[in-house]
Amino acid sequence: MRVLWINPVGTTVFDADTARILSTVKRAETTFTVVSLPSNRPLHLEYHAYEAQVVADIVRITYAAASSYDAIVIGCFYDVGLREAREVSGKAFVLAPCQSATAIACNLGNSFSILVGRKKWIPKMRENVMLYGHEHRLASMRSVDLGVHDFQADEKKTCQRLLREGRKAVEEDGAEVLILGCTAEYGFYQKMQDVLGVPVIDAILAPFKMAEFMVELGKRIGWHPSRWGGSEPPPDSDIKDWQIFEPLPIDPKILFDK
Repeated sequence: MRVLWINPVGTTVFDADTARILSTVKRAETTFTVVSLPSNRPLHLEYHAYEAQVVADIVRITYAAASSYDAIVIGCFYDVGLREAREVSGKAFVLAPCQSATAIACNLGNSFSILVGRKKWIPKMRENVMLYGHEHRLASMRSVDLGVHDFQADEKKTCQRLLREGRKAVEEDGAEVLILGCTAEYGFYQKMQDVLGVPVIDAILAPFKMAEFMVELGKRIGWHPSRWGGSEPPPDSDIKDWQIFEPLPIDPKILFDK
């Protein structure tokens, strides 16, 4: 199976680490491609105004890649562009971290807490949790006061903050599972599990493994994305006549010459 991972930011700083992490957990038959956006795009999506700048990019890439990949993952815990990308993905599955992580958490415990970088992020992420139907399972959302590009700058400090807030989430808020609420919060889940004694869901691993699972369901059972009702895609005639999904924000060779 082929999986495309989109880092929806205008920097390649996370690409190598993302690829390294995916390589350690992928199935033997899985291949993947990691891409990011041009350098004139926002370097992070901590503000909704920045999100708005990249949704069209995500849709264009998804539409172009849908026939070449079995699944596409949007690498931002805001799940930015998820609904929009799913409209144009054909039979390819489109996954994102928050929806995937919360679905997994619900199978690991009765309640979960999400550890986010900044308080700014909480309203949007809480709305997504409610949208996905998990509000009754959300024990808390706790901030560690770090921005997207801070998590990997001082790993010791980041780990200490995550452990501190994670312990509070478990002991004070009643969380049975912890979710790391940013794809840049990688490299900490194993130590946190060992110290805190509860499952800790990594925001890179969750959507990628969910992608592999969904592709297997499609291949073995024939379950593919619905194209009925609210899942109806745009007419092919509109896409052809209006050419609104062109040009691609990245070199097509990156997607297809693998």
